[in-house]
Amino acid sequence: MNFDYNTTRSHLILSEYGRNVQNMVKYICELPTIEERNKYAQAVIDLMGFLNPHLRDVADFKHKLWDHLHIISGYKIDVDSPYPKPLPENENIRPDHIGYPQQRITYKHYGKTVETLIERAKEIEEPERKAAMVQSIANFMKMAYVTWNKDNVSDETILKDLHDLSGGNLQLQENVNLNKVEFRPVNPRQNNNQNQNRRQNNNQNNGNNKNRQNNNQNRQRSNNNNNNKQRH
Repeated sequence: MNFDYNTTRSHLILSEYGRNVQNMVKYICELPTIEERNKYAQAVIDLMGFLNPHLRDVADFKHKLWDHLHIISGYKIDVDSPYPKPLPENENIRPDHIGYPQQRITYKHYGKTVETLIERAKEIEEPERKAAMVQSIANFMKMAYVTWNKDNVSDETILKDLHDLSGGNLQLQENVNLNKVEFRPVNPRQNNNQNQNRRQNNNQNNGNNKNRQNNNQNRQRSNNNNNNKQRH
C-alpha cells in the first residue's frame, strides 16, 4: 500500500493557498488552448481571493493575486494577465535600507515633533497667530511631560524648556496660564474595592437566580399536586 506523505510531494510554493490551488495551477499550465487557460485562471484567481480575504485590504490586491498565480506556476503559466507578468529575477531583490534618523533630540519626553513645531512658530510673522501657536505648543509640552514622567509639572518648568528649545525666541504673553494637566496615580485599594463590589453583585445575582429557580420548581410541584387531587 502506497501512502501520500508531504515529504514525498512537490515543494509547496505559497503555503497560504494550499496544495489544491497549486495542483489547479499545474493543471491550467497543461491545458492546450489559451481560451481554456484564461477561463480556469480567472476561476483560480477568485478562489485565491476567497481563501485570503485579508488581501482585499491591500492596495491593488487583484494585481497581487495575479503575481501569486505566476509564482505558483513557477512563472510557466501562459495566460492573458491584466497586469504585467512578474520576472523570476525580481523575486529575491531586497529593498534599499531606509536608515535610522541621526538627529539628536534635546528633551526626549517632548519628542522631535515639538522641536519641529517650535521652528515653524519662529518663522511666523503675524503676532496673534504666533502667540496662539506658542501657547498650543506649551500646552502640548505640559501634557507630554506629565504623560512621560508620570508626575505633575509647574508652568515655570514648561516655559523654561520652551525658552531653551527656541533659543529665547518664543515666550508666552504675561498672565497666560497653561491648561491644567494633573497626573493621577492608580489607587490599588480603589481597584480592590471595585473588584469586591463586582464579586458581591455577581454572588447576589447568582443567589437571586437560584431563588427564582426554586420558586418555579415549587410552583410546578404544587400545580402537579392540585391536578392529581382533581383527578381523584
